[in-house]
Amino acid sequence: MPEAQFNDLIHAPTRLRICGLLRAVNQMDFAVLRDGLGLSDATLSKHLKTLADAGYIRLDKAASANRQDARRLTWVGLTRKGREAFDGHIGALRAIAGAVD
Repeated sequence: MPEAQFNDLIHAPTRLRICGLLRAVNQMDFAVLRDGLGLSDATLSKHLKTLADAGYIRLDKAASANRQDARRLTWVGLTRKGREAFDGHIGALRAIAGAVD
């Protein structure tokens, strides 16, 4: 378990929700993440760029077997660094809330 450490970058409400959804899976389709959060493409992209610049997420493009055109799917996943930062942040929130593990 990573050391509990508050993370200002992850703490922003939208980024906290992104990390929370991604924590439970290996990766998620951009559109599924967008729709699950109720965000526009532009807003989600902005937050993903912030997380990617910090090394917390990876973005992978892949061709879709279901599409006839050249558009590709974007897959989003937490990196090891991102999982550790998120877990540490959740630990810090628990400590602030007085939760006992």
